Amino acid sequence: MRKVVGIDGTFLKGQYRGVLLVATAQDGNGQCYPLAWGIVDSENEDAWTWFLTQLKEVIGDTDELALISDRAPSIKKAISTVFEKAHHGACAWHVAQNIKNKFKCADIMGSYWSAVNAYRCEDFAGYMTEISHRYPRVAEYLENEVGFEKWSRCHYPGLRYNITTTNMVESLNSMLVNARDFPYVALLDVIQEKMSKWWNDRRIVAMAITAPLTPSRESEFRPRFAQSNGRHTLQLNPVTYHVKGGELEGVVDIFNKTCTCKEFDIDKLPCVHAIAAAHHAQVSVYSLVSPYYTKEYYALAYGETIYPVGSQSQWDVPNEVATRVVLPREVKERKRGRPKTSRFPSVGEFRKRKNRCGKCGAYGHYKKKCNSQTGSTEGNQPTDVPV
Repeated sequence: MRKVVGIDGTFLKGQYRGVLLVATAQDGNGQCYPLAWGIVDSENEDAWTWFLTQLKEVIGDTDELALISDRAPSIKKAISTVFEKAHHGACAWHVAQNIKNKFKCADIMGSYWSAVNAYRCEDFAGYMTEISHRYPRVAEYLENEVGFEKWSRCHYPGLRYNITTTNMVESLNSMLVNARDFPYVALLDVIQEKMSKWWNDRRIVAMAITAPLTPSRESEFRPRFAQSNGRHTLQLNPVTYHVKGGELEGVVDIFNKTCTCKEFDIDKLPCVHAIAAAHHAQVSVYSLVSPYYTKEYYALAYGETIYPVGSQSQWDVPNEVATRVVLPREVKERKRGRPKTSRFPSVGEFRKRKNRCGKCGAYGHYKKKCNSQTGSTEGNQPTDVPV
């Protein structure tokens, strides 16, 4: 498993409210691989410190570890307290939302995302020059307040591969959108059942793979073979090759698995230059791929079975847990009216309203495209209003 972990929290909507904290990685096939779940009163420094301390017991703390989150102060402080060696990166999507909300400059997003995904610092500098010329305050914000090393792939001090956002965590939150109404135990049962099914389904997929890599990596990797054809390769020493042709040339070190284009260095998947060099050196291209992307590692990730907890009468509870006094969470009185079920939009996030037909009053189309033979019988007042 690549050592990149996304962390985030989502509010619960049941009687006792609270927040569900999640930590997840990605498997070699680019799918969510949940590592830890925790229920706390709210997102604060103490809650995150407790959660990350438990997480550290499972994944350890090394300088190869990358933790990706939004820029909430409570998370930043907790990470710096618990993880002394790991590198903390900011979710590039949240940074983008902050830029749009703070500086009202959505038209600069193309240059921003190009800077986020740039492999080489030279390319990054070019995109930042574009941003600086048009919006100097945005460039200053990205450099001084956020820090290039937090959101830029090429400046990140550790290794975050192609993971620039916390989308993998948001996917898990979306999966539980209905279960967040449930009581805590029922919610945890839903999570356990879902994880059990994922592990079994993906184990079956892993056993059926015939290619050297996982399906998603194989589909990403194979087109590069054709792109590497026709490139001129010059051997510089036993392990270094100069590859010309295409928009960008590269110097490849097949021993250290690096290339001056930086794609090979960051993604750990051979770039077109590395493939051309491997063919010239008569070395297997797949020997240069990170083992995290191989079918063997994918199968190992789902080698264990996640079993149900079982009925309470079957539990073997340690005495120190059984005798512990746990007080129920203090519940505030709900406000009058229908309880809110949808979350508040994040900073800079805008929700698109559905189109409403002026003829029949329904949502989802305009009057010109309405197929209704008669208009609304209630003065074009719709009976259902979308949430």
